[in-house]
Amino acid sequence: MGAVAIARDMLAGPKPTAPIVITCGPGNNGGDGYAMARLLHGHGIPVTIVTRTEPRPGSDAAVNARAAGQLNIPVTSHVEPLVDATLIIDALLGTGLDRPVGGGARDLIDAINASSAPVLAIDIPSGLDADTGQPLGAAVQATATATFVGWKRGFLDPAAATWTGTIHVVDIGVPRSLAQSLAIDQPG
Repeated sequence: MGAVAIARDMLAGPKPTAPIVITCGPGNNGGDGYAMARLLHGHGIPVTIVTRTEPRPGSDAAVNARAAGQLNIPVTSHVEPLVDATLIIDALLGTGLDRPVGGGARDLIDAINASSAPVLAIDIPSGLDADTGQPLGAAVQATATATFVGWKRGFLDPAAATWTGTIHVVDIGVPRSLAQSLAIDQPG
């Protein structure tokens, strides 16, 4: 099951009237968020994108942000849409994070965690160290995580469940032999 299908399952009911809010960062994780915005919009689901940073030129985020812009999906830097969101999709920071979260990203993480909406983290909850499973200053507390290829090493720490919620492994077309060589044994 893909990340969009997981998001739709988390809605569990008729199409929402309040938007799904997707927080997008400037890198690959943000690119996934912008792509999800397009796909959810295509299913007739209202979507708003919240971002504090422009996508890096030439990145997946830039390509997908441009495509989302062509669909006139609302984009804002304000946190207010998070308050009334039906679902929040966290595509702010990915596995490459190697320092404590600060600035606008920290503000967005705090706003996500203050919301009462369920949260779907894309690949890893923003702010969570992929290797240790501990927050780097602050981390999104997700209801569920749609992680790509397989579990991250940090997910094995039982305390990481505070941030990951239910973990769903999403197949993104990586050759089976490569996925198996990178696989981390998951708890039974």
